[in-house]
Amino acid sequence: MQDTVQTGNTVSVHYTGTFEDGTVFDTSHNRGEPITFQVGNGQLIAGFDQALPGMAVGEVKKVSLSPEEGYGPRIDEAVQEVPKTAFPSDFDFQEGRTVAGVNPDGSSFQAVVGAVSEDTVEVDMNHPMAGKSLNFEIELVNIL
Repeated sequence: MQDTVQTGNTVSVHYTGTFEDGTVFDTSHNRGEPITFQVGNGQLIAGFDQALPGMAVGEVKKVSLSPEEGYGPRIDEAVQEVPKTAFPSDFDFQEGRTVAGVNPDGSSFQAVVGAVSEDTVEVDMNHPMAGKSLNFEIELVNIL
């Protein structure tokens, strides 16, 4: 068994993710089991993945990620006004509601409903955590 994580290793980690104000947005501890993944294969956000090489089993590391290392910056062009007629006639236009859609190329997307006017609705197709700095406390449980 090797002593420290290298890119390509499959690892198990416990983690807690917080925003700058300390609010927890996700933690593996609530689920009672660590997550397992291969380091460096793109399954996780870049900054989280890049924090692991060199860690030893039992080590706990705290990392702070810029938006670019996390879910990317907010893109203004990803917020668009859409005619209400693009939605089903019985659609409940609630601000903050997540909606799913299909792009002209057939790919799917999720968006969050923003301001609603008489004829249009604002939809934000940015990832909900885009533009946010993220903090993680990562505990390496095992190198498999």
